[in-house]
Amino acid sequence: MPVMRTFSGTSWESQVGYCRAIRVANHIYVSGTAPVDEAGGVFAPGDAYAQTKRCFEIIQKALQDLGADVSHVVRTRMFVTDISRWAEFGQAHQEFFIEFPPASTMVEVKSLINPAMLIEIEVDAVYVDDRC
Repeated sequence: MPVMRTFSGTSWESQVGYCRAIRVANHIYVSGTAPVDEAGGVFAPGDAYAQTKRCFEIIQKALQDLGADVSHVVRTRMFVTDISRWAEFGQAHQEFFIEFPPASTMVEVKSLINPAMLIEIEVDAVYVDDRC
């Protein structure tokens, strides 16, 4: 069974020992994805909508690296630090998945790895391909 991995290059991947996403046969699992900017800092501190969009940009790149796209996503899990801002997180989610809505969960957590991060997102996808 073929296994493919992709890395985003953040220092956490090597420090903790994980990859951004892994594809096993036709299943893709995207690790918890935080709103990190190109320099490794927090993207758009305080802006729930922008942070959510940034997470999905990183996720989209990981999916593409593994031969998939947003249409293959079957489940999302959003871990947020302030559930009262659900509409901001939800708006970005809805815009990203407008044509292909997945099953989804949003859960409030006490904190994330950096206090300026408002959201972290996990994604599962199923890539349907005759070769698998």
